[in-house]
Amino acid sequence: MAANGILVIDKPSEWTSMDVCAKLRGAFHEKRIGHAGTLDPMATGVLPVFVGRATRAVEFASESNKEYIADIKLGVITNTQDRTGTVLETRPVTAGRTEVEAALAPFRGEILQVPPMYSAVKVGGKKLYELARKGKEVERRARPVTIHALELLEGGDPEAGEYRLRVLCSKGTYIRTLCHDLGQALGCGAALAGLRRTQAAGFGLDRAVRLEDVLAAADRGEAERLLLPVDAYFGGYPALTVDEAGEKRVRNGGSVRAAGRDGTYRVYGPGGAFLMLGRLERGTLKTIKSFYEV
Repeated sequence: MAANGILVIDKPSEWTSMDVCAKLRGAFHEKRIGHAGTLDPMATGVLPVFVGRATRAVEFASESNKEYIADIKLGVITNTQDRTGTVLETRPVTAGRTEVEAALAPFRGEILQVPPMYSAVKVGGKKLYELARKGKEVERRARPVTIHALELLEGGDPEAGEYRLRVLCSKGTYIRTLCHDLGQALGCGAALAGLRRTQAAGFGLDRAVRLEDVLAAADRGEAERLLLPVDAYFGGYPALTVDEAGEKRVRNGGSVRAAGRDGTYRVYGPGGAFLMLGRLERGTLKTIKSFYEV
């Protein structure tokens, strides 16, 4: 039987998110593998990977909030807004911890961000990073994102202008742009020096496994034991079980009569198989997204 489920990878540095997926395709012998939320190569941490039929849940997971621990270096501006880029300018740093703390306030809540040139955002049908690599810079439209939490943590080296931040944000937020813009607000410039994602799609580092451990388990033929069931992602919704006739209707794409309050449910067959994420309205249960094997 094909592998199906969710794997929360603690992505290693210098790997792209797609590199991880490519490696896992070989480990699970499964082409249907996708991830929720790209991490830049320099970043580490939570990368939820969806295997097999579970890839149908990626669209839901990608919409979720994410949490990061970010190291910011004041006094330096790079073309990529992080430490991997070419240094364009260095400036003296006069701001201390008090000034950095005060500068965070305007970045909390809903803000506008201009996507960086080194990003996969498309303008005129071209990815920005493709244009940036050719030395071109184009005007980008600012986009709304939400910073739910932004706090200055202990750590870093304030004497060297290095600070550590915790960021809880909406999808589409560029942490390196946040650091760049914070540096602009302080007047000294800044770049992202290090990034670790601690939460994505509702999964934290406590559920994450190292890629090397997954590959070792695959060599032993035990990789599937590490997969979380796809309904683990929908654990926040109540469960609803249909009878055999109801399961048959669900599998044929039909609606089902069911008792309960209007709302979204995890729907199971009488044998415990996770069938779908469904919406119950006025006693009629309809499919939002199916997850049964076909």
